[in-house]
Amino acid sequence: MKPAQGQNWREQGEEPDYRFSLANERTFLAWVRTALAILAGAILLHEFAAHIQPAALVAGASVALALLSALLGAGAYQRWKGNEIAMRLSRPLPYSRLLPVVSVCILTLSAGAAVVLAR
Repeated sequence: MKPAQGQNWREQGEEPDYRFSLANERTFLAWVRTALAILAGAILLHEFAAHIQPAALVAGASVALALLSALLGAGAYQRWKGNEIAMRLSRPLPYSRLLPVVSVCILTLSAGAAVVLAR
């Protein structure tokens, strides 16, 4: 939901119970930690997997992991904000598309790694 013109979304509705806001923040931080871990994996793969062939596949996997990390970082903020707005307006929490996206990406990258490592 977009805020009314000139009104910040943080000023809408009622201030949620601080426990729910803190839980929402912890969830956001968990998503950020996951994004950072995936980014670390992308960097490690790029730096230390030079001996794995084909090199283009390794480079592609590194880039894909870095992009997934960026997507998670941005998605984590959108999820946090959507939850905050829903709590302020006493609405149901919005559905997050992050979970299936992350699952499909990790499944695809893992299957690709299994094929490369099985050679």
